Amino acid sequence: MTVEEIKAMDAEMIETRRAEIRNELVEADEAKMSELEDEIKALEERAKTIEVENRKADMLAVVNGAGKVVAEAPKQEEKRDMTNSKEYMEAYANYIKTGDDRECRALLTTNVSGVVPVPEIVDEIVRTAWDRDEILSRVKKTYVRGNLKVAFELSADGAYEHTEGTTAPTEESLQLGIVTMVPKNIKKWITISDEAVSLGGEAFLRYVYDELTYQIVKKLADLIVTDIKSLSDTASASAPSAAKITEAPGLNTIANAFANLSDEARDNVIIMNKLTYANFKAAQAAGNFNVDPFMGLPVLFNNSLPAYTSASDSAVYAIVGDLNGAQVNFPEGDEVLIKWDDLSLAEKDLVKVVGREYAAHAVTACGRFTNIAKPSSAS
Repeated sequence: MTVEEIKAMDAEMIETRRAEIRNELVEADEAKMSELEDEIKALEERAKTIEVENRKADMLAVVNGAGKVVAEAPKQEEKRDMTNSKEYMEAYANYIKTGDDRECRALLTTNVSGVVPVPEIVDEIVRTAWDRDEILSRVKKTYVRGNLKVAFELSADGAYEHTEGTTAPTEESLQLGIVTMVPKNIKKWITISDEAVSLGGEAFLRYVYDELTYQIVKKLADLIVTDIKSLSDTASASAPSAAKITEAPGLNTIANAFANLSDEARDNVIIMNKLTYANFKAAQAAGNFNVDPFMGLPVLFNNSLPAYTSASDSAVYAIVGDLNGAQVNFPEGDEVLIKWDDLSLAEKDLVKVVGREYAAHAVTACGRFTNIAKPSSAS
């Protein structure tokens, strides 16, 4: 269709042509897709021109006395969100497979700069994964581009009570440290069969995103646990501190760990291997069933911590603390990005799919955690 023909179109004709283009895109080759892309741009320009002309006409009509006062603006029919449609999910699945996003853009009602929006089903999978993980749902999250520097309090004097007329209190001595959060790629890749590739739209997106997102979220949670258990009991200018006690699982172990936390540690939890949980329950049974060894605190399971029975001497096997003292920064957002490789394993009829999350993680506050380590004399 020529530019002159498009300039002569009205709004209804533009919508009709858009529908025709959607059908033509299904079997379009590279040359045809390029031609249709140019036509889509021309249609969008014409649509904007019509909108401006209509607004001018409405304004002139009001100036000339048209219209009437109404108590409430008439409700407008809501436009269907194309990103939730079956057609868009099919197009987005094809975009993942081919890297070509033009089919997605053609289905959107407005021009989109940058990355095309993900279907709501994909966003839901990622959000559910973050919220479902009991560790990541509690840590602080930021979305700052590049390296992020976070200040933390190394030491500070408390406040003073001052009686009027007496010597003024001394100035507070405040020392700050700085944690530098450097993002890295967290990756997970899987191979899928050609039969799985043939899955359409939502089924394909769920198959790929569910597995990759789960593994990436799990790895990030493990890394945060490693950050905590690796802390020294003495803070430095670039790293906060965590208390450390050396005790076997017992009725008072969690209470002793809790007692070492700072006043700022409020939303406290316990993190341990599931097998270690059994050791605490055994201590409860051997001692007094009426005593809760966990003090009513939520117990979160993470098997990157060793089980107490298999931990080496002095190894951290449990953590007590406030996960708000840890932080994850997502410089590119928390969406899991997918890359597609259908060539390297083509001889096996397999496709390699790589998921990537760009993130930085660190503990950013002193006194928010206590690490519990295995005594050297324990078995």
